Amino acid sequence: MLLAHQASAFCGFYVAKADATLFNDRSEVILVRDGQRTILTMSNDFKGEVKDFAMVVPVPTVLLRDDIKVVERRVFDALDAYSAPRLVEYYDENPCQRWLYSNADMQESVAAPRTASAMRQEEKAAKDKGVTIEARYTVGEYDILILSAKESVGLKEWLIENGYRIPQTAHEVLDPYIKSNLKFFVVKVNLKELEASGYSTLRPIQIRYESHKFMLPIRLGMANSNGSQDMIVHAFTRTGRVECVNYRTVKVPTDRNIPLFAKQRFGPFYKDLFARAHRREGRNTVFLEYAWNVTPSFNGMKCDPCVGPPPMPREFAEAGASWSQQGAPTFYTRLHVRYARDRFPQDLVFQVTPNTEHFQARYILTHPAQGDLTCSEGQDYLEQLYYRRHRELEELNALTGWNVDKHRDYADEVKRRMSPERRNTVAPPVPFRGSGGTGGPWMLVALAAMALALVELAYRNRLRPA
Repeated sequence: MLLAHQASAFCGFYVAKADATLFNDRSEVILVRDGQRTILTMSNDFKGEVKDFAMVVPVPTVLLRDDIKVVERRVFDALDAYSAPRLVEYYDENPCQRWLYSNADMQESVAAPRTASAMRQEEKAAKDKGVTIEARYTVGEYDILILSAKESVGLKEWLIENGYRIPQTAHEVLDPYIKSNLKFFVVKVNLKELEASGYSTLRPIQIRYESHKFMLPIRLGMANSNGSQDMIVHAFTRTGRVECVNYRTVKVPTDRNIPLFAKQRFGPFYKDLFARAHRREGRNTVFLEYAWNVTPSFNGMKCDPCVGPPPMPREFAEAGASWSQQGAPTFYTRLHVRYARDRFPQDLVFQVTPNTEHFQARYILTHPAQGDLTCSEGQDYLEQLYYRRHRELEELNALTGWNVDKHRDYADEVKRRMSPERRNTVAPPVPFRGSGGTGGPWMLVALAAMALALVELAYRNRLRPA
């Protein structure tokens, strides 16, 4: 469904979005910061048997039962859809007619509950390896332990012996957390509870804690991967944008005009755009994809144009921004990070800033005017459209690295719509960068040809009778 924006500012049609599902090895988190309190909601794209699922997250304190909850996946879906990079389209007016186009199934055996004696034996075995079980809970379909440890090798061995499938190299990333006196939030699936819940997929887990540190541990996740991983961070504060402190936060390229044929390939377009920006910035950058004041009582636009209906205060509250239900200021930041062990040796450390500037990743299609364009203004328009389409091809090449030489007819077909007289006076465009032409002497030839065309046009105008 196309959603028309209200008649103000951008006035474009939303066409498509580039949501998190574009990226294969990805995870999503919601990060809420309110004073010294952090509320972290974790979702993932786990594939495989749920009995093999395990999650280990460093936390600063021993979490209480009330600090842990399970939330619905739809919260992530709503936020992702609303803040995703978007494609928008405009329609040119016909200068000859001066009218506008309207913008109007699980069969695993269930283990018997553990007895108190079995739990005591488990705790003794843990202590023998320097591991202390600080607390244990069942929350929804998850069995949760809060662990502390004296050294990383003992913790890794205990986790593996107790059925937590973690990499053999996990002790390398566990060790810094142990030295920082952090605890470990450890999760496994309770098959019996999952079967009773009726859910076929694992729901996100939310935890909350107090800490002066505002950070997101990513190093443990790297132990599972030989390559890079994508993470989408949906962050909420009362004041302004969330930015990374120990890595640069930069804006993803935005507000670029691209060719109409990119509409059918918007997913691959954004994947290649992001990959190119990631390489250009040194592969160790956090990218901003969306930032907006989403306060429920805020009367201004919350996107431009909107990808879908805005999340409701109830969904913000489920995400952890409970103050939103009282109409208090709420600022939403979407960050995208592609991380690998060699480029991100540290966990992500964040700060809340007073910056409330709005931003979104937005890419623009402009449809040409239709109808009779034989009037003088129409011929001027076609000439401008010819050069505009060349610039769109240049932009596509610069953003994605795609070879645009094979799309030269995208501009040339506009030239064929010009009158013969106008067609003969149009200067050749500058050759494409990074595709077929690379500038250099060809750039000089094009500029010389353009100069000759302008001289010829001036000479003809001089000879034309008054």
